[in-house]
Amino acid sequence: MSRARQPPLVTGISPKEGAAWTKVTIRGENLGTGSTDLIGLSICGHNCLLTAEWMSASKIVCRVGPAKDDKGEIIVTTKSGGLGTSTVSFKLLRPERIGILDQSAVWVDEMNYYDMRTDRNKGISPLSLRPSNPLGIEIDKGKIPQKDMELTFPGMSGDFTSENFSATWYLIENHSGTSFEQLKIAASNLKKQATKKNEGSLAYVKGGLSTFFEAQDALAAIHQRLESDGTERVEGSMTQRLENILNRASDTADTLFQEVLGRKDKADSTRSALNVLQRFKFLFNLPLNIERNIQKGDYDVVINDYEKAKSLFGNTEVPVFKKVYAEVETRIGALRSLLLEKLLQTPSTLHDQKRYIRYLSDLHAPGDPAWQCIYAQHKWILQLMQNCRDEFISGQRVGVGALDLEGDTRSSALGRLGHTASLKRGGSLRTPRPSTWRFETPQQVQFVEKLSDVVIGQLPNFWKLWISYVNGSLFSETGEKSGQVEKSKKNARQRQNDFKKMIEELTSRLVKLIRGALLSATLPQNELSLYGGWENKTELTGPWLTQIIHTVRGCHDALSALEIPNDLLQVIQDLLLDLRVHCLMVTLLHTTEDVKRLAEKEDWIVDNEGITSLPSQFEQCMVQMLQSLKEPLEIKPGEMNVLLLDQVQDQAAELSVSIMKVFINCLEQLSTKTDGDINTSHIAVDLSSPDRFTRVQEDFSPTSEQRLLIILSNCQYLERHTFLNLANHFEKHGFTGTEKITRVSVDAVRGLDRKLFDAYIERRADPIAGSLEPGIYAGYFDWRDCQTPTGVRNYLKEALVNIIAVHAEVFTVSKDLVPRVLSKIVESVADEMCRLMQCVSSFSKNGALQARLELCALRDAIAAYLNTKSNSSFKHALDTLPQLHSGTDKKLLEELLNKFKSSMQLQLTCFQPSSIQPVKR
Repeated sequence: MSRARQPPLVTGISPKEGAAWTKVTIRGENLGTGSTDLIGLSICGHNCLLTAEWMSASKIVCRVGPAKDDKGEIIVTTKSGGLGTSTVSFKLLRPERIGILDQSAVWVDEMNYYDMRTDRNKGISPLSLRPSNPLGIEIDKGKIPQKDMELTFPGMSGDFTSENFSATWYLIENHSGTSFEQLKIAASNLKKQATKKNEGSLAYVKGGLSTFFEAQDALAAIHQRLESDGTERVEGSMTQRLENILNRASDTADTLFQEVLGRKDKADSTRSALNVLQRFKFLFNLPLNIERNIQKGDYDVVINDYEKAKSLFGNTEVPVFKKVYAEVETRIGALRSLLLEKLLQTPSTLHDQKRYIRYLSDLHAPGDPAWQCIYAQHKWILQLMQNCRDEFISGQRVGVGALDLEGDTRSSALGRLGHTASLKRGGSLRTPRPSTWRFETPQQVQFVEKLSDVVIGQLPNFWKLWISYVNGSLFSETGEKSGQVEKSKKNARQRQNDFKKMIEELTSRLVKLIRGALLSATLPQNELSLYGGWENKTELTGPWLTQIIHTVRGCHDALSALEIPNDLLQVIQDLLLDLRVHCLMVTLLHTTEDVKRLAEKEDWIVDNEGITSLPSQFEQCMVQMLQSLKEPLEIKPGEMNVLLLDQVQDQAAELSVSIMKVFINCLEQLSTKTDGDINTSHIAVDLSSPDRFTRVQEDFSPTSEQRLLIILSNCQYLERHTFLNLANHFEKHGFTGTEKITRVSVDAVRGLDRKLFDAYIERRADPIAGSLEPGIYAGYFDWRDCQTPTGVRNYLKEALVNIIAVHAEVFTVSKDLVPRVLSKIVESVADEMCRLMQCVSSFSKNGALQARLELCALRDAIAAYLNTKSNSSFKHALDTLPQLHSGTDKKLLEELLNKFKSSMQLQLTCFQPSSIQPVKR
């Protein structure tokens, strides 16, 4: 007959190993339909049914018994499924025997401990006092949220071990899907468990009743015997005999243990003496320990031991203790001297200074070590600053300025700015340096940088030490308890003015040393010997002064970051103001010298506008000068605008005007140089550029007239572009008085322009005008007796050719100059022709026709360059001539004029408007 269910199958056990009585959880399939269906459970061959608690068809909880086998299967037997199988095994661990004095790492679970010896076959739950399934039926967890349960049953709990246990909560949470029949079975199980508990307790009491009765009977018999004898206090009675026996036993015990007890008393006395010696061992070893710890640098240990000894033996009256404590005080006094020496030793770090001050404070050193340290640091910083100056003055540091082959100890402004970009006109502004050229930082710059390093490196720690002294953070907790913090704050308040004077002295010394190196004229005569002595050193240029300003500003910013009051740093601000003004003036003066040397760089190569590279070089030199002044003129917080000072404004404007005039003088000098005065070794022609005149040979040297035209073109460019650009740059960089600078510069360049223009006209117009009269009267020509005109005579053609030559010369340099120059030339020629016509007393008919032909031919040829004055001259000249009344004469005049224009058409083309660009040098 087949069974209704499959046999049990164990598929898992947790844990998989353990000692006897280990609680395990068995999981599998078909493990029974309830606790009554489970009839067998063995682990490693040991029957564990007594401790088994059925949880569900897939879970059983039990305890492993003391099986003989170390490893075995888990076999479950049920009524419904029969004998089961297992796919897993359990390993039984054999614990070692542990004596009563041996340590053990085993934790005994006292809450769930079950004693099989005292409760065997009793009705108490064999698993634990708190069974996990008190109803004994399968648990069916519900899906009701915990929060909803708490809201439904406020203040209650579903835990059956809790004082606020709610049975309803427990049933809803664990058996919400359980059938009514199962709940009836659960109620029956609860009743059985309660009955077994009551029966177990009663049986335990019944089992011990016989022992209680026997003890009671023995005590009652002794009581009756004593009462029947009535001899409790009679000599020889049982009670008396018992007392004597006990006394003899006590005496015998005393005799036996007297020697042992004596040795014990002696040992106790010896132990007490050793304890006393051990107690004061600290004091006796303290001098030697202090010496050792001092050598190792463990000052904290020494201080702690000293404080301990002082509290214990400071007021002792025991002579031995007094003697030892006096030696301790001697060692501590030597330590105070050592720490004070280390504190005042320089150089030292702020950390070490604070540490030594704290040590001395904890050792109750006399005086005020913190103030002594501050005073010593102040003197040391002053000495460092003075030594820095003496080191440079004595020549221990060798530093030279920028030297070139010419012995110039000052590089140009362009060189100082490191300008290497190529220029559109004339190539580089800088001539190549010789290979032997070398460059080092001047001594004054090195001195200021080192001096600033000294101040920035030392003064912050000096200020922080003072702040720590003021707020009392130099002291330890011991110092705070002893009241030294308040004492320190009081001393700091009293010495605040003294420290302020120290800071003032340090900043004043810094400023005076820098003034002595750079601005010796601002120092009193009696301080020059102490702070001066730099007269033989290299003169500094603007960029070096800018670097010094940057260094001093960095020093000022570093001190300001320490929150040092501004009134103590005002002397540094005053120094910065003087340095900025000095840098401005020096830069302007040096730029003047650089501009003077620009004339040496003139290569006479012009572009399509007739301009050489010189105006561009001058403009770039000025722009770079202004750029180099950007940092010195920059207004940092707390600084003032130096250009708003009236005296500085006037001097800067005066020097700027001087620079402009120097450049204009350079142009004038270039215009007056002879061919032999011009150095053309550096002149080169860029044949690859269409802007260059390809006919010019490498040995080209401009004539004096060409130089005049080039300088005139440069003057016009300066007036129209350069000076206006520079005015914008001056205003951009905050310069005042730019209108005055521009006005004076323009007036100067206009004066030079007029001077050069007149000189050129004089050189070119006078020969042409002077050739007219000899040409007119060549061959004994007579206006009163001449033949019928056949054309324009050669003298006029030669004059036109000369004018054309001037036109070509000017046009080659700058077409913008052509109208101005040609108008003046034509004006001179027209005036001369008018004078010559007016000097003729009378004309014949043919003479009048010849004169009118030549005047009209000349006027028409140069009509493009006639002005009011030249038109007036031609008009007066024609009015001097007799009028033509004959139509034949007028026709002849027109034919001859047309013939002249036709024959001279090619030559006269240059006088006509054209868009052809000139070819330039």
